[in-house]
Amino acid sequence: MKDLCEIRTSSRLQILDESDEGFAASFIRPYKPGQVLVIVSWGLGWEHVSVSMKNRCPTWEEMCAIKDLFWKDSECVVQYHPPKSEYVNNHPFCLHLWKKISGDFETPPKILVGI
Repeated sequence: MKDLCEIRTSSRLQILDESDEGFAASFIRPYKPGQVLVIVSWGLGWEHVSVSMKNRCPTWEEMCAIKDLFWKDSECVVQYHPPKSEYVNNHPFCLHLWKKISGDFETPPKILVGI
């Protein structure tokens, strides 16, 4: 994750609430209506950003902008699709980004993703 001082001073965030383990903020999207709420945490060995909107799920582009705001270009973060038995759905239009603090994720070879 990027330096927290740098993240907190971003002109794209309006911090709403803070604690020792994270903060809640409104993510500002220039020229686009609708609030994007982010909840950031770094407890239990994981960096986590929850991204939600009132009436729809965030788009790929919006999730990429959030990823770029909180993590370095060289860092890999993931969206998990757990077994249905482990689903938790507190908000119908919320997506999550995760990165384990202790190391990098193994990723598939690029050739398996596309040319």
